[in-house]
Parts: sequence; structure tokens; C-alpha cells
Amino acid sequence: MKSHAAEHAPQAPPPVIAITAQGLPEQAGALLRARAFAEPLLTSATLDTGENILAHADAVAHILKNIGGSEAMQAACYLVYACEHLNKPQEVITKAFGENFANLAMETTKLVRVQRMARIAHNSASHAGASAPMAQTAAAQTESVRKMLLAFSRDLRVVMLRLASRLQTLRFFAATKLPVPAGLAKESLQVFAPLANRLGIWEIKWELEDLSFRFLEPDTYRQVARLLDEKRTEREHSVEALRQQLAEDLAREGIRATVQGRPKHIYSIVKKMRGKSLGFEQVYDVRALRIVVPSVTDCYAALAWVHSHFVPVPDEFDDYIARPKANGYQSLHTVVRDASGKPIEVQLRTQAMHDHAEHGVAAHWAYKEAGTKGYAGVSASSEYDAKIAVLRQLLAWERDLSGAGDGEGHGAAAQGTHEAPVLDDRIYVLTPEAAVVELPQGATAVDFAYSVHTSLGHRCRGARVDGHMVPLNTPLKNGQTVEISAAKEGGPSRDWLNPELGFLASHRARAKVRAWFNLQAMGETLAKGREAVEKLLQREGKTAVKLDDLAAQLGFNSADALFEVVGKDEFSLRNIETVLRPPEPAPDPDEMLHLKKPSAPRGGKGGVLVVGVDSLMTQLANCCKPAPPDLITGFVTRGKGVSVHRSDCSNLRNMVQRSGDRCIDVAWGHALTGKEAQVYPVDVAIEAQDRQGLLRDISEVFTKEKMNVIGVQTQSIKGTAWMTFTVEVSESLRLSKVLGLVGELAGVRTARRR
Repeated sequence: MKSHAAEHAPQAPPPVIAITAQGLPEQAGALLRARAFAEPLLTSATLDTGENILAHADAVAHILKNIGGSEAMQAACYLVYACEHLNKPQEVITKAFGENFANLAMETTKLVRVQRMARIAHNSASHAGASAPMAQTAAAQTESVRKMLLAFSRDLRVVMLRLASRLQTLRFFAATKLPVPAGLAKESLQVFAPLANRLGIWEIKWELEDLSFRFLEPDTYRQVARLLDEKRTEREHSVEALRQQLAEDLAREGIRATVQGRPKHIYSIVKKMRGKSLGFEQVYDVRALRIVVPSVTDCYAALAWVHSHFVPVPDEFDDYIARPKANGYQSLHTVVRDASGKPIEVQLRTQAMHDHAEHGVAAHWAYKEAGTKGYAGVSASSEYDAKIAVLRQLLAWERDLSGAGDGEGHGAAAQGTHEAPVLDDRIYVLTPEAAVVELPQGATAVDFAYSVHTSLGHRCRGARVDGHMVPLNTPLKNGQTVEISAAKEGGPSRDWLNPELGFLASHRARAKVRAWFNLQAMGETLAKGREAVEKLLQREGKTAVKLDDLAAQLGFNSADALFEVVGKDEFSLRNIETVLRPPEPAPDPDEMLHLKKPSAPRGGKGGVLVVGVDSLMTQLANCCKPAPPDLITGFVTRGKGVSVHRSDCSNLRNMVQRSGDRCIDVAWGHALTGKEAQVYPVDVAIEAQDRQGLLRDISEVFTKEKMNVIGVQTQSIKGTAWMTFTVEVSESLRLSKVLGLVGELAGVRTARRR
């Protein structure tokens, strides 16, 4: 069972730190302290594979030691596995070992989780159907490779920890003979082994390939292994005799050389047999020797001697010293025939070349050898230059996996799996500080600038790619270093949004450019709206009004929201005038008209009867616009007669509260007909989803129903239209039918009388 997370890690004394060239701080007794720190957390815990975690960490530390990893690197592997058993791993490890160790442990842990999820997704899809596994493998591999690449770019030490951990996992399955998940073996062969190849860590690369192949094709693996074993005694005897002869003869020639037999790698043999359609006996490197000499001059001297004493096989000589492989590998390869005519492969190299060939980047992880020769043939006079060189190898590995490599890699295409390229939609370029930036295929320096920072993108004016000035619409390639020249201030060009000019390939960058121009346009709109509102306030003599308060009265969240709709001509200034102008003041009680007691109703003006008063002036209130047969109430005003309101009018209710004795009974008179028929203006409020032709459709309804429209007010805010129609009716009941017809129009939400 897995152990529970620990609340507190074992207390450790404050570390004594000395920063070394490796990039990891060397601490006194770091390896022992890290193991003691992790042991209580990991002793009873197991990995998903079933392997005890502490035993796994011990084995990983041993692998790192064998390939030249420092003691600090070995110590880090224990902290990686301790992370998942701590509540606050970043804080705990930082306190005990320092921030550098904590960051490495956390970065590696994140990557392990991503790869685990990718494998789980692949295994789940494998059971879903016959066609699913291959597609899912490509998707899982893509995600895993991208996450690995970005993690490596942040901390190159993660490479070593992941390679060593994967190798130990395969060794565990080989030792226990437990069934290996197909996804894990395939990922090891298609992702981890090519990565080790690109970094030149041959010792891990060969073993990853052989173990993965053993699990994926056990029958073929056993067949080749049996062929190797059948004549092992005879082959070893002849190789040993030849080794002794070469060593003695080279010594007599004054060439100090170490001659040794070379290990046989089953996966390499099978690849050659399949790639060149050869039989087992035709594979040259079944019998192989390696000659290690002090200098490059000695390499060529020894080669001359070998060719003069054995028969060289035509077209089987490669000079990787003059032309190193893409991953920095250097050596001389030749195939010769011995006295019996049997072929034997001979490799010649210096000790430095041999160290690099076996351990690759691990052989000089501290960049101690990054001087005149540098890594992968790149001159590296500083740690920064060496980091760039290693990152370029990681990018080259990515190209191998996408099927665009140089043929040296072992990606999907090279292995004959015929899977589609998995990373051909992305590229990775470097900043001048050696940080990796992921971009879409076809991205330009402008895309790069926006990816680094939005402000840098807006101010981008020029670019250097690998030290050379290029046009801003030049597509970038994997591994290039990009440096942006920027103005102190300014904005993007509208040309960047023209797809035919090819300045932008990233949707994200294009959205940022559009947002910049939209913001500029919004500024102009707000300025226009503010100017219109302020001019209106000056005309009305209301310059003391607070703009935010005015906006709130009109239903807006802020003054800018009001300025926006005014600037877009979506909000009428008449609405603001209505708010600014105070309502008609209530009449003074001292000036109230003294009326007679009500008597029988008599004819009044405007179709309204005032009870008990002859020829009293009446007027219909504008606030509620009454029309027959509405219930109405009269209110005696100063000098304007009786103002007639609907009985449910809110203004009437307020006036009654202040001066209730001014109310007077009124009633509608006898209706007139024909040309003398009285009409009354009423307001209709409509809310609808704004669309083209909405005003026209509503007006047509009123026209068909023979209702005269004498006024219209509209405003539209964020797609919603509010409309007020003033129409003339002879009686209000007929209006209900018309409002029902308006409510049936497309987009209309409500239609009611105000």
C-alpha cells in the first residue's frame, strides 16, 4: 500500500551550500541526507508498477552515478519521490535542502504526473475499439513530448532524472517478469530512447531500446538472442584473438591504444536486418572492436594501420570526426574482413569522444568541456552557450519525432510504425536568455513577441533571428534564437491583421492586436459621448450634476457606459433632458380654487365632465395620458384648471398625499362619432431583442390597425431595444388587441401601455 502524506518532514540541520558549475548546490553529505529524509516516507510505498519506491530511488541514484551524475543529482532523485508524500513539498524541501532542490523536485514530479495521465488515457482508449489505439498513441505521445520539452527547457537536470527513472522501471519489469503495459514500453522506445540518442547518452539509449523491444516483440528478441548465443564461444574466441593482435601491433607502431570488444545490441541488429533486408550472418557489427587512443591524430594513424593489414569493405567507412552527428557523436567507423573473410566492424575514437559517446551530455553536465570544441560541434565559451547547445539538441529530438529529422533519430518514422507526425503543428524557439517558447507552425517574430509579453508585441518594430535582421513576417523555424527590437511606446500595425501579408499565425496574438485597436476605437467613442453629454448639461445649466449619478438615474453602471451608448448614437439625449427637467410642481394649498359642492354632472371640455362645476377648464395629464374608459380622477391646479389623471397614476398618488383636498370627481362625457370623434394620445412601452427592421415591423402593425403614431423614442443597449410609441386612440380597450399583435412579432419580449 502507498504511504499517507506526511504532515512534517524529518528535521534536517541547516545545509552547508556551495554553488558549483553543475547548477545544483553541492551540500555536505547531500546524498546521505536526502536518503535519510525520504526513507521514512518511501519505505512502505510503491509505484504504479508495483516497485517499492525507495528501492526504485536507490537504483536511479546508482544509474546517475554510473553516467557521471554528481552527488547532488543523485540526492535529487530521492526528493522527487518524496514530493507526493508531503503536504507542502515545496516549502518542506526548500527549508531542508534549499530552493534549487525544491524546484527540481517539483518540476520533475509535474512531468511524471503528465506522462502517467497520458499513458492512462492511451490504455483506456486501447480497450475502446480497434481503431482507437493508434490515434490515441499519437495524441498521448504528442502531449508527453511537449510537456517534456518545456520541462527540460526550464531545468535541464530533469532530463537525466527522467531517463534514469524510466530505465530502472524497464529493468524492474525484466527482473520480475511481470507483464509490461504496452503504452509504457512503446513510449520508452519511441520517446525516451530517441531523447537519449539525441543527447548522446548511448549507454542508456541502447539499454532502453533492447528492453523495450524485448517487451514489445518477445519472439523476435528471443530469436536473435538465440542466434547470438549459438556461436558465442567461436565468435568471442576470434574477436579476442583479433583484439590482442591489434593491441600488440599498434603498440609496436608507437600508438598507445586500448582495444576492446563492443557490446552487441539486439535492437540495433534487428533494425539493420530489417532496414537492409540482411540475414543475421550479413550484419557486420555482430563482431565488433573499439579502439580508444589519446588524440585525433592517433585515430587516423590507427585507421591507416587497420586498413593496411585487413581488407576494407567498400562503402562501409564513415568519418564522424570530420562530420560529427547531429547529437555531437564523433568516431571513425570502418568494416574490414579478417584472414577467414569474416567481416568485423572497428570503431576508432579518443577518450574524450568515448566518454561523450557513452554518456553524452552527462559526461560534461557541468559544461566543463564546452570550450573550443563545445557540445555538438557548437563553440561554447560559457555556461549560457552550452545550455543553448543542449536545448538545440532537444529541439532536434522534437524534429525527429515529427518525422522531419535527419534520419539519425529513432522516431516513429524511423521505427516503421507509420504513425503520423506528432509535433508538426508546433515549433519551439529560444529567447536570448535560452528560454523555450512554444509557437504554432508558421509563426513569425511578431507572434514570438506577443507570446513573451503583450506590451512587447505592441511595440515590436524589428527582429534578429540567430543574430541576423529579418522581416517581421519571416516564418520561424525550430531551435532559432529570436531577439525583438521594440519602440519605447506605440501600437501594432493594421497590416498585421491582413492574413495575406503573413505577419501573424497565432490566434492569440491576432486577438491581442484586435483588442488594441478596439480599445483605441472605444476611447474615441467615449470621448464623443462625453462631449455630447457635457454640452447638453451646459445648455440645461446643469454643469454641477455628477456624471456617475446621472448615469445611475438612467440605469447605467458608470458614466463611461452612458458615454459609450451616446457616442454610438444608441441612446437619445432626450432621455437625459427628461431626467434633468424637474416634474411640474404641486399647486400651493393657499391658492386652491374654492369649488361648489358637487351636483349633477354637466358637459365638460375634452370629453370630460367635472361634477358640479360648469365650463371648468380641464386638461389630460401628460404623465399617464388617460383615455376612455380608464378610471380617472381630477386634481385642481393653480391657474390651469383641473388636471385629469388615471386613478392609478403614481404622480396623482404623490400629490394626493400632499394635498388630498384638491381631488375632485370627474367622468368621461358622451362619446362623439364620425369626424367629431375625440382621440386621446397614449404611450406604449416595448422591450425587444434589437434587430434590423424591428421599428418598421412595429409601425406596420399600428398602421394596419388604423392607429396614428405621433411620436417614437428608441434606445438600444447591448442588443436590447427599448421603444416608446405615442399613438392616438378613441378608447383604451382597443389598444389591448393591438399590443397583443405587437407582442407576436419576432424578438418582442413585452408590449404594454405605460
